[in-house]
Amino acid sequence: MKGHTYISRPVDDHGYVQWSAEENNTWAVLMERQSQVIQGKACEAFYEGLAALNFPKDRIPQIPDINKVLNERTGWGVEPVPAIIQPKAFFTLLANKKFPAATFIRIPEELDYIEEPDIFHELFGHTPLLVNQHYADFMEKFGKLALLAEPKDRSRLFRLFWFTIEFGLINTEKGLQAYGGGILSSIGETQFCVSGKPQIKTFDALIALRTPYRIDIIQPLYFVIDDFSDLFSTLEQDILALLAESKELGDFSPTYPPAAKQAV
Repeated sequence: MKGHTYISRPVDDHGYVQWSAEENNTWAVLMERQSQVIQGKACEAFYEGLAALNFPKDRIPQIPDINKVLNERTGWGVEPVPAIIQPKAFFTLLANKKFPAATFIRIPEELDYIEEPDIFHELFGHTPLLVNQHYADFMEKFGKLALLAEPKDRSRLFRLFWFTIEFGLINTEKGLQAYGGGILSSIGETQFCVSGKPQIKTFDALIALRTPYRIDIIQPLYFVIDDFSDLFSTLEQDILALLAESKELGDFSPTYPPAAKQAV
């Protein structure tokens, strides 16, 4: 059953949104809960980004305030967008150092899982690592690369984004830790990814391009990198040639069941 229909809130001429008391309270609940859940599971660079951005605990951050920090650190910024944007618009924003964020937040009844990415997912999950130059450079180059790909191939190319920026793990001195925004903004995903239950693979661009995924389940498979510089060096390969090769070789068998939606 499809959940609540979300509509982005309007942004004023200065980039600010008038959030309701309930919406600010939802942020506060999510912020407190997720800040506890990620302890020992998020990578150090994520914590560094959180410290730099210094999100308010009692209300949704305003995008202009976040942009001041990001612009000083890496030249990036957050761009408010409607709830859903087309792939070309998404990649164009990334290519211009703009990370899209829909200006709505999940309702209390959907606190644990929301299929469409809301502002908590985008801001808490993704913007802390936009303070990291390697991560930010990867995002920019990925956006530019995606615009060069044939439109029909962009969903396959997006697998690189999915298995890194959304659901990536990194090797650290403390063991496997998360850096993917889809993990770090989800209570279930954060707990599961380092539980020893999912399949873990060393990140390889060709393998990732051949690996299907579902958006509506806990991920059964995660890819791991050794350093954030690995992200940028990945795109130094001929990705469009690898994309063509992945199509010729075909997809691996799915690691997930073709079952009904489960909460994450």
